[in-house]
Amino acid sequence: MRAVQIIDLSGPSTALQLVDVPPPQPSADQILIDVHAAGVAFPEVLQTRGMYQMKPPVPFVPGSEVAGVVVSAPESAQVRPGDRVAAMCMLGGFAEQAVAPPHLTFPLPDELDFAQGAGLILNYHTAWFCLVTRGRLAAGETVLVHGAAGGVGTATLQVAKGLGARTIAVVSSEEKDKVAREAGADEVLRSDGPWKDQAKELGGADVVIDPVGGDRFTDSLRSLREGGRLVVVGFTGGDIPTVKVNRLLLNNIEVVGAAWGEYAIRRPQVMADIHREIARLVDAGFVRPIVGARFPLEQARDAVVLLDGRGATGKVVLEPRG
Repeated sequence: MRAVQIIDLSGPSTALQLVDVPPPQPSADQILIDVHAAGVAFPEVLQTRGMYQMKPPVPFVPGSEVAGVVVSAPESAQVRPGDRVAAMCMLGGFAEQAVAPPHLTFPLPDELDFAQGAGLILNYHTAWFCLVTRGRLAAGETVLVHGAAGGVGTATLQVAKGLGARTIAVVSSEEKDKVAREAGADEVLRSDGPWKDQAKELGGADVVIDPVGGDRFTDSLRSLREGGRLVVVGFTGGDIPTVKVNRLLLNNIEVVGAAWGEYAIRRPQVMADIHREIARLVDAGFVRPIVGARFPLEQARDAVVLLDGRGATGKVVLEPRG
Protein backbone atom coordinates (compact mmCIF):
# COMPACT_ATOMS: atom_id res chain seq x y z
CA MET A 1 0.00 0.00 0.00
CA ARG A 2 1.00 3.65 -0.39
CA ALA A 3 2.18 5.51 2.69
CA VAL A 4 4.25 8.54 3.62
CA GLN A 5 7.29 8.05 5.82
CA ILE A 6 9.53 10.42 7.73
CA ILE A 7 12.88 9.18 6.45
CA ASP A 8 15.16 11.57 8.38
CA LEU A 9 14.89 14.51 10.78
CA SER A 10 15.74 17.30 8.37
CA GLY A 11 12.43 19.17 8.61
CA PRO A 12 9.10 19.08 6.74
CA SER A 13 10.38 20.22 3.36
CA THR A 14 12.74 17.24 2.96
CA ALA A 15 11.94 14.59 5.57
CA LEU A 16 8.73 13.17 4.05
CA GLN A 17 8.71 10.59 1.28
CA LEU A 18 5.95 8.62 -0.47
CA VAL A 19 6.72 4.89 -0.33
CA ASP A 20 5.16 1.47 -0.86
CA VAL A 21 4.99 -0.58 2.34
CA PRO A 22 3.19 -3.77 3.39
CA PRO A 23 -0.31 -3.17 4.80
CA PRO A 24 -0.48 -3.14 8.61
CA GLN A 25 -1.32 -6.44 10.27
CA PRO A 26 -3.70 -5.78 13.17
CA SER A 27 -3.22 -7.67 16.40
CA ALA A 28 -6.15 -9.39 18.07
CA ASP A 29 -7.07 -6.21 19.94
CA GLN A 30 -6.70 -3.69 17.08
CA ILE A 31 -9.08 -2.29 14.47
CA LEU A 32 -7.98 -2.16 10.82
CA ILE A 33 -9.25 0.90 8.94
CA ASP A 34 -9.33 1.88 5.28
CA VAL A 35 -8.17 5.49 5.60
CA HIS A 36 -10.25 8.02 3.67
CA ALA A 37 -8.84 11.09 5.44
CA ALA A 38 -5.86 11.64 7.73
CA GLY A 39 -5.50 14.71 9.89
CA VAL A 40 -2.31 16.75 9.69
CA ALA A 41 -1.34 18.46 12.96
CA PHE A 42 1.54 20.32 14.56
CA PRO A 43 3.04 17.14 16.10
CA GLU A 44 3.90 15.97 12.57
CA VAL A 45 5.84 19.21 12.02
CA LEU A 46 7.79 18.54 15.20
CA GLN A 47 8.34 14.87 14.32
CA THR A 48 10.09 15.82 11.08
CA ARG A 49 12.69 17.57 13.26
CA GLY A 50 12.85 14.98 16.04
CA MET A 51 11.37 17.50 18.47
CA TYR A 52 8.18 15.71 19.53
CA GLN A 53 8.00 13.64 22.72
CA MET A 54 7.18 10.54 20.69
CA LYS A 55 10.42 9.66 18.87
CA PRO A 56 10.11 6.40 16.90
CA PRO A 57 13.17 5.36 14.91
CA VAL A 58 13.23 6.52 11.30
CA PRO A 59 11.85 5.66 8.88
CA PHE A 60 8.29 5.61 10.20
CA VAL A 61 4.79 6.52 9.02
CA PRO A 62 3.44 9.54 10.93
CA GLY A 63 -0.19 10.52 11.35
CA SER A 64 -2.12 10.25 14.60
CA GLU A 65 -5.71 10.78 13.50
CA VAL A 66 -7.78 9.20 10.72
CA ALA A 67 -11.31 8.72 9.49
CA GLY A 68 -12.40 5.86 7.29
CA VAL A 69 -14.16 2.53 7.10
CA VAL A 70 -13.57 -0.45 9.37
CA VAL A 71 -12.05 -3.48 7.63
CA SER A 72 -11.81 -5.72 10.69
CA ALA A 73 -12.41 -5.35 14.42
CA PRO A 74 -12.28 -7.54 17.53
CA GLU A 75 -15.60 -8.84 18.82
CA SER A 76 -15.35 -6.63 21.89
CA ALA A 77 -15.17 -3.40 19.87
CA GLN A 78 -18.13 -1.04 19.57
CA VAL A 79 -17.71 -0.88 15.77
CA ARG A 80 -18.00 -3.51 13.03
CA PRO A 81 -16.62 -3.98 9.49
CA GLY A 82 -18.18 -1.45 7.15
CA ASP A 83 -18.74 1.18 9.84
CA ARG A 84 -17.58 4.76 9.30
CA VAL A 85 -15.24 5.76 12.13
CA ALA A 86 -12.93 8.42 13.48
CA ALA A 87 -9.86 7.05 15.25
CA MET A 88 -6.62 7.96 16.98
CA CYS A 89 -3.96 5.61 15.64
CA MET A 90 -1.05 7.56 17.23
CA LEU A 91 1.24 6.65 14.30
CA GLY A 92 0.66 5.25 10.83
CA GLY A 93 -2.18 7.50 9.69
CA PHE A 94 -0.47 8.85 6.55
CA ALA A 95 -1.31 5.69 4.62
CA GLU A 96 -4.08 3.88 2.80
CA GLN A 97 -4.70 1.66 5.85
CA ALA A 98 -4.03 2.13 9.56
CA VAL A 99 -4.70 0.33 12.84
CA ALA A 100 -6.12 1.80 16.03
CA PRO A 101 -7.13 0.48 19.47
CA PRO A 102 -10.87 0.05 20.15
CA HIS A 103 -10.94 2.63 22.96
CA LEU A 104 -9.62 5.28 20.54
CA THR A 105 -12.02 4.40 17.71
CA PHE A 106 -15.47 5.97 17.59
CA PRO A 107 -18.47 5.86 15.22
CA LEU A 108 -18.40 8.81 12.83
CA PRO A 109 -21.69 10.76 13.02
CA ASP A 110 -23.71 10.78 9.81
CA GLU A 111 -23.62 14.58 9.83
CA LEU A 112 -19.85 14.60 9.21
CA ASP A 113 -17.83 13.55 6.17
CA PHE A 114 -14.48 11.77 6.37
CA ALA A 115 -12.42 14.96 6.19
CA GLN A 116 -14.38 16.39 9.11
CA GLY A 117 -13.94 13.10 10.95
CA ALA A 118 -10.18 13.40 10.61
CA GLY A 119 -10.39 16.59 12.68
CA LEU A 120 -12.85 15.36 15.29
CA ILE A 121 -10.85 13.65 18.02
CA LEU A 122 -7.56 15.49 18.48
CA ASN A 123 -8.96 19.00 18.11
CA TYR A 124 -12.37 18.66 19.73
CA HIS A 125 -11.26 16.47 22.62
CA THR A 126 -8.49 19.01 23.24
CA ALA A 127 -11.03 21.84 23.12
CA TRP A 128 -13.33 20.13 25.64
CA PHE A 129 -10.44 19.23 27.92
CA CYS A 130 -9.10 22.80 27.87
CA LEU A 131 -12.44 24.51 28.35
CA VAL A 132 -14.19 22.18 30.79
CA THR A 133 -11.74 19.85 32.51
CA ARG A 134 -8.98 22.41 32.98
CA GLY A 135 -10.63 25.79 32.34
CA ARG A 136 -13.81 25.11 34.36
CA LEU A 137 -15.85 27.09 31.85
CA ALA A 138 -19.38 28.02 32.89
CA ALA A 139 -22.26 29.10 30.66
CA GLY A 140 -22.30 32.87 30.22
CA GLU A 141 -18.54 33.30 30.63
CA THR A 142 -16.28 34.80 27.96
CA VAL A 143 -13.56 32.79 26.23
CA LEU A 144 -10.68 34.38 24.31
CA VAL A 145 -9.01 32.04 21.81
CA HIS A 146 -5.58 32.57 20.26
CA GLY A 147 -4.77 30.91 16.94
CA ALA A 148 -8.53 30.92 16.48
CA ALA A 149 -8.59 30.04 12.78
CA GLY A 150 -6.57 26.83 13.13
CA GLY A 151 -7.79 23.33 13.87
CA VAL A 152 -7.74 23.60 17.66
CA GLY A 153 -8.87 27.22 17.55
CA THR A 154 -11.97 26.63 15.43
CA ALA A 155 -12.83 23.57 17.52
CA THR A 156 -12.52 25.61 20.71
CA LEU A 157 -14.80 28.33 19.37
CA GLN A 158 -17.47 25.79 18.41
CA VAL A 159 -17.32 23.88 21.68
CA ALA A 160 -17.39 27.12 23.69
CA LYS A 161 -20.49 28.29 21.83
CA GLY A 162 -22.10 24.91 22.44
CA LEU A 163 -21.44 25.37 26.15
CA GLY A 164 -23.13 28.76 26.20
CA ALA A 165 -20.05 30.97 26.27
CA ARG A 166 -19.31 34.27 24.56
CA THR A 167 -16.26 34.02 22.30
CA ILE A 168 -13.46 36.39 21.29
CA ALA A 169 -11.07 35.20 18.57
CA VAL A 170 -7.54 36.49 17.98
CA VAL A 171 -6.24 35.95 14.43
CA SER A 172 -3.47 37.27 12.19
CA SER A 173 -5.14 38.00 8.84
CA GLU A 174 -8.36 38.93 7.09
CA GLU A 175 -8.71 35.40 5.73
CA LYS A 176 -8.41 33.97 9.24
CA ASP A 177 -10.92 36.54 10.49
CA LYS A 178 -13.51 35.01 8.16
CA VAL A 179 -12.70 31.47 9.30
CA ALA A 180 -13.02 32.42 12.97
CA ARG A 181 -16.39 34.04 12.35
CA GLU A 182 -17.52 30.93 10.48
CA ALA A 183 -16.55 28.92 13.56
CA GLY A 184 -18.79 31.07 15.74
CA ALA A 185 -16.63 33.89 17.09
CA ASP A 186 -18.71 36.73 18.51
CA GLU A 187 -15.80 39.15 18.25
CA VAL A 188 -12.58 38.91 16.20
CA LEU A 189 -9.40 40.82 17.05
CA ARG A 190 -6.15 41.04 15.10
CA SER A 191 -2.95 39.79 16.71
CA ASP A 192 -0.94 42.57 15.04
CA GLY A 193 -3.10 45.23 16.70
CA PRO A 194 -3.92 46.29 20.27
CA TRP A 195 -5.92 43.13 20.89
CA LYS A 196 -5.28 43.13 24.65
CA ASP A 197 -6.73 46.62 25.08
CA GLN A 198 -9.62 45.77 22.78
CA ALA A 199 -10.35 42.60 24.74
CA LYS A 200 -10.43 44.61 27.97
CA GLU A 201 -12.80 47.12 26.34
CA LEU A 202 -15.06 44.15 25.55
CA GLY A 203 -15.09 43.28 29.25
CA GLY A 204 -12.12 40.94 29.39
CA ALA A 205 -12.05 37.16 29.39
CA ASP A 206 -12.87 34.56 32.01
CA VAL A 207 -10.87 31.93 30.13
CA VAL A 208 -8.03 32.37 27.62
CA ILE A 209 -7.03 29.40 25.47
CA ASP A 210 -3.44 29.85 24.33
CA PRO A 211 -1.75 27.39 21.96
CA VAL A 212 0.69 30.08 20.79
CA GLY A 213 2.72 31.22 23.80
CA GLY A 214 5.59 33.58 23.13
CA ASP A 215 4.97 37.31 23.33
CA ARG A 216 1.21 36.96 23.74
CA PHE A 217 1.38 35.27 27.12
CA THR A 218 1.76 38.32 29.36
CA ASP A 219 -0.90 40.28 27.49
CA SER A 220 -3.19 37.26 27.81
CA LEU A 221 -2.81 37.48 31.58
CA ARG A 222 -3.66 41.19 31.42
CA SER A 223 -6.82 40.48 29.43
CA LEU A 224 -8.28 38.23 32.15
CA ARG A 225 -11.03 39.29 34.48
CA GLU A 226 -10.64 38.74 38.20
CA GLY A 227 -10.76 35.00 38.81
CA GLY A 228 -9.84 34.26 35.20
CA ARG A 229 -7.94 31.23 33.91
CA LEU A 230 -5.24 31.20 31.23
CA VAL A 231 -5.07 27.69 29.78
CA VAL A 232 -1.70 26.86 28.21
CA VAL A 233 -2.12 24.40 25.31
CA GLY A 234 1.18 24.69 23.46
CA PHE A 235 3.83 26.93 22.00
CA THR A 236 3.35 27.17 18.24
CA GLY A 237 4.89 30.64 18.45
CA GLY A 238 8.18 28.95 19.31
CA ASP A 239 9.09 30.59 22.61
CA ILE A 240 8.08 29.17 25.98
CA PRO A 241 7.04 32.15 28.14
CA THR A 242 7.59 32.73 31.83
CA VAL A 243 5.25 34.34 34.35
CA LYS A 244 5.85 36.69 37.25
CA VAL A 245 3.60 35.14 39.85
CA ASN A 246 2.78 38.47 41.46
CA ARG A 247 0.48 39.02 38.46
CA LEU A 248 -1.51 35.96 39.56
CA LEU A 249 -1.64 37.08 43.16
CA LEU A 250 -2.77 40.65 42.57
CA ASN A 251 -5.66 39.73 40.26
CA ASN A 252 -6.61 36.33 41.66
CA ILE A 253 -6.01 34.66 38.30
CA GLU A 254 -4.59 31.27 37.33
CA VAL A 255 -2.29 29.74 34.72
CA VAL A 256 -3.39 26.19 33.95
CA GLY A 257 -1.62 23.56 31.84
CA ALA A 258 -3.68 21.40 29.49
CA ALA A 259 -2.08 18.30 27.93
CA TRP A 260 -5.09 16.29 26.75
CA GLY A 261 -3.10 13.51 25.11
CA GLU A 262 -0.93 12.75 28.10
CA TYR A 263 -3.95 12.75 30.39
CA ALA A 264 -6.78 11.14 28.45
CA ILE A 265 -5.12 8.47 26.33
CA ARG A 266 -4.16 6.57 29.48
CA ARG A 267 -7.75 6.88 30.74
CA PRO A 268 -10.15 5.15 28.32
CA GLN A 269 -13.22 6.22 30.26
CA VAL A 270 -12.20 9.87 29.99
CA MET A 271 -11.88 9.47 26.22
CA ALA A 272 -15.34 7.88 26.05
CA ASP A 273 -16.90 10.54 28.27
CA ILE A 274 -15.45 13.43 26.25
CA HIS A 275 -16.45 11.86 22.95
CA ARG A 276 -20.01 11.41 24.19
CA GLU A 277 -20.15 15.13 24.96
CA ILE A 278 -18.69 16.03 21.56
CA ALA A 279 -21.23 13.76 19.86
CA ARG A 280 -23.97 15.59 21.75
CA LEU A 281 -22.69 18.91 20.37
CA VAL A 282 -22.59 17.38 16.87
CA ASP A 283 -26.24 16.36 17.25
CA ALA A 284 -27.10 19.87 18.48
CA GLY A 285 -25.44 21.44 15.43
CA PHE A 286 -22.62 23.23 17.24
CA VAL A 287 -19.74 20.97 16.17
CA ARG A 288 -18.95 20.97 12.46
CA PRO A 289 -15.18 20.65 11.93
CA ILE A 290 -13.94 23.27 9.48
CA VAL A 291 -11.73 21.66 6.88
CA GLY A 292 -9.09 23.85 5.32
CA ALA A 293 -6.61 22.58 2.73
CA ARG A 294 -6.98 19.04 1.39
CA PHE A 295 -4.03 17.22 -0.16
CA PRO A 296 -3.58 13.86 -1.85
CA LEU A 297 -1.18 11.50 -0.12
CA GLU A 298 1.66 12.30 -2.52
CA GLN A 299 1.52 15.95 -1.41
CA ALA A 300 1.90 15.24 2.31
CA ARG A 301 5.08 17.30 2.32
CA ASP A 302 3.14 20.37 1.15
CA ALA A 303 0.54 19.82 3.87
CA VAL A 304 3.11 19.72 6.67
CA VAL A 305 5.03 22.70 5.22
CA LEU A 306 1.78 24.67 5.19
CA LEU A 307 1.35 24.05 8.91
CA ASP A 308 4.98 24.84 9.61
CA GLY A 309 4.58 28.22 7.90
CA ARG A 310 1.47 29.08 9.95
CA GLY A 311 -0.54 29.30 6.74
CA ALA A 312 -3.23 26.78 7.62
CA THR A 313 -6.84 27.50 8.48
CA GLY A 314 -9.20 24.90 9.88
CA LYS A 315 -8.12 21.27 9.73
CA VAL A 316 -5.55 20.26 7.12
CA VAL A 317 -6.18 16.73 5.80
CA LEU A 318 -4.66 14.15 3.51
CA GLU A 319 -7.02 12.08 1.35
CA PRO A 320 -5.23 8.80 0.48
CA ARG A 321 -8.11 7.53 -1.66
CA GLY A 322 -8.56 10.63 -3.77
